[in-house]
Amino acid sequence: MTQAQAGILAPVPAQARYVFFSLGACSPDELRSALSHLQAHVDGQNVVAGLGPQLVDHLRSRIPLLREFPQLKGPQFEAPSTPAALCLWLRGNERGELIARTSELSHLLAPALQINHVVDTFVHQRGQNDHGRDLTGYEDGTENPENGEAIACAITQGQSAGLDGSSFWALQQWQHDFSAFSKLSSQAKDHAIGRRLSDNEELDDAPESAHVKRTAQESFEPEAFVLRRSMPWWQVSPQSRDQSGLMFSAFGCSFDAFEAQMRRMLGMDDGISDALFGFSKPLTGSYFWCPPVKQGKLDLSLLHIPS
Repeated sequence: MTQAQAGILAPVPAQARYVFFSLGACSPDELRSALSHLQAHVDGQNVVAGLGPQLVDHLRSRIPLLREFPQLKGPQFEAPSTPAALCLWLRGNERGELIARTSELSHLLAPALQINHVVDTFVHQRGQNDHGRDLTGYEDGTENPENGEAIACAITQGQSAGLDGSSFWALQQWQHDFSAFSKLSSQAKDHAIGRRLSDNEELDDAPESAHVKRTAQESFEPEAFVLRRSMPWWQVSPQSRDQSGLMFSAFGCSFDAFEAQMRRMLGMDDGISDALFGFSKPLTGSYFWCPPVKQGKLDLSLLHIPS
């Protein structure tokens, strides 16, 4: 039986790590060997794996709909493209277990794949609906599709063996400027998001630049639904200053819905930039293919790697 990696559809964990890998100096056969080792250690629940286009290209293979994150630029702001060969989303309840798992997996994949970036994330103020909050205090994931609708928008179905059960994953690390955010009035903050902080109600009188209006999934043609699994991140800079923001994570049955939303946020269609850019900016942008799971292991048959 083929199915999606379970962590994609599950609620976000208490603690997580996004571990990004680059390609080492390896042959396609050496890379396939490393991925074969990875198969036995990725259950799709505690570790979700996403393979980047450059990894697939190195294996001289092709995954339909997989492409690199585009460099998108609007009238005022832009979304950078920072490709990676592989991303492992490590999910758990304790930071220590994630650190240990990172070490184990990095040794397993070396030297074919090498860590080049790690982002530690966590849940902030999880509510009864299982949604957490962004560090600005606003609830994240309010309009997420659920149950069958989540599967329909995030998981590929009815295509072919090896592709069905997979997902296309967009990742962006957004850094918040809390100095700029704190200078906004309560009303200005609510209008930037498009919801009231106090009760999470959508504002009828929010401006067209409000984030909720820019990304209203049902307002696109065709509708642009994605399954968000974003989490706040935090780290200390070399200058001993706090740096933090949101690791934006969206799963879809293609990248089209995410890309449509990102283009509108940047004002590429109508010249109106998302108010979010007034206090936050994307530092990274990358696309990955999350293979399905077959008999408890990653199904990498499209890469000519047997289970």
